[in-house]
Amino acid sequence: MKTKLITRKGYNKLREEHDYLWNEHRPEITKVVQWAASLGDRSENADYQYNKRLLRQIDRRIRHLRKCLADLQIVDYSPQQDGKVFFGAWVEIENEDGETKRFQIVGPEEIYERKDAISIDAPMARALLKNSVDDEVVVRTPEGSKLWFINSIEYDDA
Repeated sequence: MKTKLITRKGYNKLREEHDYLWNEHRPEITKVVQWAASLGDRSENADYQYNKRLLRQIDRRIRHLRKCLADLQIVDYSPQQDGKVFFGAWVEIENEDGETKRFQIVGPEEIYERKDAISIDAPMARALLKNSVDDEVVVRTPEGSKLWFINSIEYDDA
């Protein structure tokens, strides 16, 4: 089961997406569907078929966002988190080969369209939790165990 945590920034982004879809995009597409339907034969009307499909996709996303936003728990930064990896942390890690990665640990709903985030449910995030700078962390992956060193930990609202 996915974790229901989200950063305030992530929550606000989902709320903005919902509001845009519901208040702007859906009404625009609804007008196009009504116009296309008024032209008559819907079976061969590409405008009608395309926009009707788009409307269903928008409605599906709105339903998902409403359910999701109601279930999510916003986690704000707390000064007690300083120095350790917790939810919302920006972490830079390095392996024995000198390869570095920098990412933010966020909720599963926040990772889409982001290259700089991993889910709190990911094995890497789970391994890093509650560790400090200069700690060595062993991450178990399908390819085997890998050793990582924590170089830095930051929080957005720190």
